[in-house]
Parts: sequence; structure tokens; C-alpha cells
Amino acid sequence: MFDLVLKNGRVIDPAHGVDATTDLAIRDGRVAALGAGLAGAEGIDCTGLVVCPGLIDLHVHLRDPGQEWKEDLLSGAQAAAAGGFTTLCCMPNTVPTNDTGAITRDLVERAVAIPVHLRPVGAISRGLAGKELAEIGEMVSAGAVAISDDGCGVQDGHLMRHAMEYARPFKIPVIIHPQDDTLFGHGVMNEGWRATELGLAGIPAAAEEAQIDRDIRLSALTGTRLHVAHLSTAGGVELVRRAQAAGVAVSAEATPHHLLLTDADMPAYDTHWKMSPPLRGAADRAALVAALADGTIQAIATDHAPHAPQEKELPFDDAPFGVIGLETCLGVVLALVRDGRISLADLLHRLTAGPARILGLATGHLAVGAVADLCCFDPQAPWRVEPERFYSKSRNSPWAGQELTGRPLHTILAGRIVCRDGTVVEGR
Repeated sequence: MFDLVLKNGRVIDPAHGVDATTDLAIRDGRVAALGAGLAGAEGIDCTGLVVCPGLIDLHVHLRDPGQEWKEDLLSGAQAAAAGGFTTLCCMPNTVPTNDTGAITRDLVERAVAIPVHLRPVGAISRGLAGKELAEIGEMVSAGAVAISDDGCGVQDGHLMRHAMEYARPFKIPVIIHPQDDTLFGHGVMNEGWRATELGLAGIPAAAEEAQIDRDIRLSALTGTRLHVAHLSTAGGVELVRRAQAAGVAVSAEATPHHLLLTDADMPAYDTHWKMSPPLRGAADRAALVAALADGTIQAIATDHAPHAPQEKELPFDDAPFGVIGLETCLGVVLALVRDGRISLADLLHRLTAGPARILGLATGHLAVGAVADLCCFDPQAPWRVEPERFYSKSRNSPWAGQELTGRPLHTILAGRIVCRDGTVVEGR
């Protein structure tokens, strides 16, 4: 007898080319069988639902430790479960910075009590200051799956080379926040006609592309895997594509907001639309979508960046960068399938097997024997984004008040139902 059977769902496992209406059975926290007519101690009718691997987000900010009024491990995990995510990779720009083995270990130990698999990303440099390397070996030993100074571009090329050389024996990727500070300057949105119209300082595409170019060259030099976070420009896409064609070990991610929105869509001075990198132009968005479809961009990541309401109520120039996205991600990116820009299987690959492969995780697929991390969603369900009902502590979403189509209903973590019918049932 199986512990749990998901009945009559459209099972899509992009990693193994599975797309069939069938049953999926779970026993002892693992996928036990696929096939018709399976019976279990408990069953969930998934007629009309898509059953896929649990979503993996390789780029979130949980603000814990140190800024728990914005988000903490539990609230972030609950938001993840509501959004269909079963694995989160939390960035190190916390207070204190996750730049030691002790802090990484603390995150891993506390994450045992939350409804998501937590995979910390350690810092490249101490305090994200870009001056000296963090305790990379100690953090990896404690559970870090990558290193990054996300939120800051590493300005010192020698330090970045040193970090890549140090990371290579650990077989972890170096995740870059591609930002040349001298070009970024005091910009607050994309450099272009919209910034001129609003009288706001612009951020040129070159601020991103200059560091992507430098770090691709360093990756080729050192043989270390490079991952480009939140790619936003057409020029950046072309740099990544050429590097991949040349055999450089470089991967990239794009966010739902950069895939669906442009700076022209931004309401005037609405700080819930202020993010770094900023929303770019229509040609940039088109290039990102094309790269997602052809596999140049292997992952969709939310860059979930919660801020307290009073912080986002500041004038646009003074408000912090960042938007949240765990609870809206799937509903947002499914629009690309309806528009014919990408197949559903390929989209789900970028949310599951793609990020798993980048980080060397054993999850992201539904082969018999795999850990039973699953997302069951209704691709046709309409719903209205109401941030006040989010599990996240923060409300800074550019999708507030909008109608989306497609919503997770059930999230299963290692065989346990952590979200049922859209309601999180663990950690409450």
C-alpha cells in the first residue's frame, strides 16, 4: 500500500520527457510508482491539474538573520510552499552576512523546522565588502551550495579571480550580481526615454554587461562554473550565448518580472516596481524570452526581495531596490506558455531540472526513487493578486491587483503535504 497517491493528474517530468495523464504514488517520502489505477492510504484527485517536480528557486532573500521584520525563514518557507516551491537557495546579504561556516550551519539547522528544503548560498567576500575572501571552505562544509556577493557587484577583478580559483575544487558555482558600480552610479531605473520622462537617474545596460564580460573571461581562465544572476539585457544574453557556444561553463537565470515587464509598463514613481537590475526595454525583454525558450537561460529565479511597507513608502530615489515573487511566480510565467513563447514542459524545466542541474542538486525530477517533492497546479485557475493575503511578511509586488491565470494548489515536500488546496498546513 502506498502512503499517498496523486490521481489522474497530468504528470510532467521535464528531466525525463514524461508528459502523461496518470497516477503518481509516494511511499516513505519518495516517488514509488507511476501508472494507472494506483491505490494508497490517502489520495488526492488531481483531475485537471498538472503534477510536476517541486519548483526550485536558486535566488531568494529571506532576510534572516538580522532583518526578520521583512521576512524570516518560516514566513519565506510558507510563501514558497504556497507558490509551489520545495527548494530555496537563500542569498547571503543578511545581518550579519552569511560569510562564515557558523552562520551557514545555523541556517541549515534551523531550516529543519520549516516547510521547504533550504540551501544557503555563502558570501564571496567578508561582509560583502569586496576586500577579502569569506570562509568559503567552511561554508561549503556547513552546507553552502554556491557563493555570491549578490546585491553587490564584486568590483575587484583580482578578488573575483581568487574566489573562482578557490571555489573550483569544491565544485560549486560562483553566482554573480553583474554590476559595475562606476557605470551604475546613482541610477534608480533603466536608462532610456522613460527615465528621462520621469526625471529619474538611469542605469545603463553596460553596467551589467561589463561585469558579465569580465567574469566570463575569468571563468574561462580558471575553469570555474559561473552563474549569472537576474540577467536583464539583450547584450548580456548575447555574451552568455557566445560563451556557452565556446564551451565556457556559464549558466544564467531570469526573473518573472524581467521576462514579462518593461520600463514602459512601470507606473510613475511606484516603488513596488523599483528593482536591481531594473526593468529594461522591449528588445531586452524579447531577448530574455527567446533565450529562455532556446535554453541559453536555464533557470527562472524569483529574486524574492522583501522589504517592509514603510521602506517602500519613501520617495522613489530613496526606496530600496527589490520586489517579492514566490507566491506569484508560476501564475506570472505561465503567460509565456499561453502566448506560445515556450512550451509548458520547457517552462517547467527552467523551474525544476534546470536550477537543480546548475547547483548539482539531486532533486527536480520524478524518477522512481526520487525524493517526493511535488507541485500540483491548476493551469487554468484565475486569481487576483492580493498582497495583504500573502504568507510573506512583505507586500512589495508589482503584480498587486492584477489578474493571473494558473495557481498552485498542493505542494508536497519529501512526501508530506505542506500546502493543500492553496492553504499552507505546516509551520502555522
